[in-house]
Amino acid sequence: MTWVMPPETAPQERTWMAFPRPGLTLGDDAASAEAAREAWAGTANAISEHQPVTIVVDPVARADARRLLSAEVDVLEAPLDDFWMRDIGPTFVVDDVTGELGAVDWVFNGWGANPWSTWTRDAEIAATVASAAGARRIPSLLVNEGGAIHVDGRGTVLVTETVQLDPRRNPYADRERVELELERTIGATRVIWLPRGLTRDYDGFGTRGHVDMVATFAGGAVDTVLLHAQPDPGHPDHLVMPQIRRALEQATDATIVELPAPSTLSDDGGPVDWNYVNHVVVNGAVIACAFGDPVADDRARGILGDVYPGRQVRSIDAREVFARGGGLHCITQQQPAM
Repeated sequence: MTWVMPPETAPQERTWMAFPRPGLTLGDDAASAEAAREAWAGTANAISEHQPVTIVVDPVARADARRLLSAEVDVLEAPLDDFWMRDIGPTFVVDDVTGELGAVDWVFNGWGANPWSTWTRDAEIAATVASAAGARRIPSLLVNEGGAIHVDGRGTVLVTETVQLDPRRNPYADRERVELELERTIGATRVIWLPRGLTRDYDGFGTRGHVDMVATFAGGAVDTVLLHAQPDPGHPDHLVMPQIRRALEQATDATIVELPAPSTLSDDGGPVDWNYVNHVVVNGAVIACAFGDPVADDRARGILGDVYPGRQVRSIDAREVFARGGGLHCITQQQPAM
């Protein structure tokens, strides 16, 4: 069998998510916890206006899920540790001959065995979702997360050296071993290695370089890569992003379209990782991140509208999600239509 991961612009059957449950990510007080629940639920409700959504809900969060989720959102109960479905869930693929749906079950170890993370229950979610979706489970020994890969649907995948080669994830891996496993599981025949991710992603609660915060493929007849840009020299990513751009330019002749960052440079945790690359593509629409910056938010919507013609671009305030370590793309996972 030859498994291939379709691009996110391909038709989708549904979106998978996980609902917030009590824990480190939820928040330290009732107001913060409710803000998280509203952010996740608001994203699910918005996507459900375009395509089916199934959200995994821990039994302890059942009442809150019922209170905040639209009736259009399907609920699947299962135990959770955290609720970043892009990373704990499976990566869906299809057999390019038979059309069978597959689900790659990566090893998940809390983004590199972080001391603050627990993942016993999260490590089972990929298999749970695969079964519910009717997909063939494809086990992998690679420690990997869905936010650490982006594909163009034509054999190319973007990764970062600090994730797949992270010794806390894959201590015995080298580029060749990683590339062979990506070819076996998602049909990647060309791997573009980016040097790193955003500065904030290397703090104590970061993923250490997820690619879905810096670059993504936009699909279409002309190869287009959307790239985060930080124009302000007061932010450390002003120096980081040219490194990533050079790596892309050396590896591909795709058209590179920059998505400039919003104007906010920092919060209580240090330099922010706010970006518009971390958007969600669904049937007929793009769900974009917004940051309470009208000028930058509008500019990003315009750029996304240009590179995703024919799709409605709508924004959701993503600050509560980013405050917890990720973006809208990080809390969703697409299942391709068959």
